[in-house]
Amino acid sequence: MLKKLMFSTALSAVMVTAAWAQTSTPPSSSSPAPATPQISGKPSQASGKMNFVSSQKPDQWLATKFKGTDVLGADNQKIGDVSDILFDKSGKVEAFVISVGGFLGVGSKEVAIAPSSFDVVPGQNGSADKLKLAATKDELKQAQNFARYEPPKASTTTGSGMGGTRPSSPPPAGR
Repeated sequence: MLKKLMFSTALSAVMVTAAWAQTSTPPSSSSPAPATPQISGKPSQASGKMNFVSSQKPDQWLATKFKGTDVLGADNQKIGDVSDILFDKSGKVEAFVISVGGFLGVGSKEVAIAPSSFDVVPGQNGSADKLKLAATKDELKQAQNFARYEPPKASTTTGSGMGGTRPSSPPPAGR
């Protein structure tokens, strides 16, 4: 249990550091709010002060360490690998997206599982660490598919009767 807590905490810290390598201090109530800096016409959320992280600490992990990591089942057999990591705007890791089944990526499905569900299994003889679940490959194959967010597509209908398209230039004159 302590291992899971340390893993989740360390990974969350890494994601927060990587995603938001700056801090913002709330303005005091007695001073006016600073103007929001603009970069290429869009407001920036930066507070004007940047805090650089100079190095990784031993208890921190990079997201790249886990992408592609083998996931072991309850029987210590490989059941998939980490295909992506889902985190929120604050940098908190919400889930590891696991690719399960298939062969060379064909016919596989993705399921998302909370980091607290995993144990880190240290690699042996210099091999990479692995993640372990208390589940089987069949259980993951039966789990609900992870659906990636798809932003709504822009509507192109204008009511002009032309199917929403307009000519890019006027037709040639004089013919």
